[in-house]
Amino acid sequence: MIKIGGGVVQFLFSNNLLKRANANLEKNISWAVLFCLTAVSIATYFYFYKNGLGLAYNDARSHLDIGRRVVEGLKPGLAQLGSVWLPLPHIMMIPFIWNDFLWHSGFAGAIVSMASYVGTGYLIYRFLKNLGVGYLGRLTGVFVFASNLNILYLQSTAMTELLLLFTMTAGVYELVMWHVSDKIFRLIKSAFWIALSTLVRYDGWFLLLWAGVLIVWHVYRKKGYKAAEGTLIFFSTLAAIGAALWFLWNLAIFGDPLYFALGPYSAHAQQQQLLEAGNLATKSNLWLSVKIYFFALLYNTGLLPLTLGLVGAIYFWVSDRVKGSVKISSSALMTPFIFNILALYFGFSVLFIQGLSGNTWFNVRYGVMMVPTIAILVGYLIDKIKDFRVIIIGLLLFATFFSYTNFDAVTIDDARVGSSQKNVSEVAGWLRANAKDKKGFVLISAASHDAIIFSSGLPMKRFIHEGTGAYWDSATSGPEHWARWIVMRTYDDSDQTYKLIKNTVGFKEDYALIQHFPFADIYEIKPQYLGGLNYEPVLGKQK
Repeated sequence: MIKIGGGVVQFLFSNNLLKRANANLEKNISWAVLFCLTAVSIATYFYFYKNGLGLAYNDARSHLDIGRRVVEGLKPGLAQLGSVWLPLPHIMMIPFIWNDFLWHSGFAGAIVSMASYVGTGYLIYRFLKNLGVGYLGRLTGVFVFASNLNILYLQSTAMTELLLLFTMTAGVYELVMWHVSDKIFRLIKSAFWIALSTLVRYDGWFLLLWAGVLIVWHVYRKKGYKAAEGTLIFFSTLAAIGAALWFLWNLAIFGDPLYFALGPYSAHAQQQQLLEAGNLATKSNLWLSVKIYFFALLYNTGLLPLTLGLVGAIYFWVSDRVKGSVKISSSALMTPFIFNILALYFGFSVLFIQGLSGNTWFNVRYGVMMVPTIAILVGYLIDKIKDFRVIIIGLLLFATFFSYTNFDAVTIDDARVGSSQKNVSEVAGWLRANAKDKKGFVLISAASHDAIIFSSGLPMKRFIHEGTGAYWDSATSGPEHWARWIVMRTYDDSDQTYKLIKNTVGFKEDYALIQHFPFADIYEIKPQYLGGLNYEPVLGKQK
């Protein structure tokens, strides 16, 4: 009896040591993953900062300007968050954007993307761990995401894609964990992250709807209609608060809860112009919409990871070891794919693939939204195909090395030469050289020329734009009283400055065209009228 008892004690002691060793190993690997992701993030940011690509996207400069206008300008305040782009990325810039260097270097926005990069990579590790995937599969999944050159570039910019990836991946992760455990705290955390995603990009709104359907399905099967209804209301109260607040914001600031969707600066208005010009080929064409987004996905993920991800999806869905509820809830990982195809089909979005739809790139970065999903599926595949692990990992390493040596990143091409960039250097350079040391305001439409405002290097308080309230109203009705310089696209009514001042007497008589550039023209008030200008912000506080 004593020997047997001693054997049991020894077994339990050894088992406890093994569990403790595994726990320490898990903790150490988790910290190592976080450390490596952070190191790669910082190094990559400095690389793209040094070569000037961090600010190549015009949208990146616009995002930075929005954050800056909240703290500096003729009418600073939260109202500068605007109506079309959702506010969370710009709100998260505020602690940094007040500093001139952090604003003009782009770091005030990039730091949000960088933190999101680290968080998303770690979530992929946790997701695979909870699927029962071993260390090699988890690390491979993280590698597929973290080494993707398009992801690395976007995490070094003030663009919003990485923040959206993080919040959506976190929301799906917690949703899957709730399906497994039925713990209400998991559902609350999922609602929190999904609510944040709805304040980053409208992709999050589609995830909100998809998650609601999954929740109803899960609870209805177990507890019936009443319980499903109650759970949906509980979840929606938390998860939909961001979208609800955005409706209220547009109502309070712009007088229309749908201003963000139907207003003059909305995506709908822009897409309508493209439609009239015959450049919205995917509208009402489902096959072309699928084809265009598939190629965006292919260019952003690479052929090998995408192929492995598709095979991994098959293994995941046919596996007997994965619970049905996990499979169904994990379908939320596919929402970016479905959303982008629907957005193209209904004409809410536009995406150009060079050589396939148009002769340039535009919004091709939307394809990165599926990279975390592909990474998870590749990690899962590595865990299941033990005999081919070495070959697959070797091929992934080779493909990654090849993409680096060829600088093969479609998002960089889009930012440098695609329609997502406009060469505003000539206009901005003229302002920097000729207006910096002279008094006077610049009248300009931020909706059309935010990149010029950013690149000029002038203080935000030097510009009169749509967000400056009474200054804008007064300057567009009588520019000769306020604007020493006017920047606009002449004869283009989509430029709000031209549209509002083209028929005013002051503009016709008091200004001379002094520079004509492909992207915009510069007008300056004639010397004899300088005495009638206001040089200081004299309108005081505005409502």
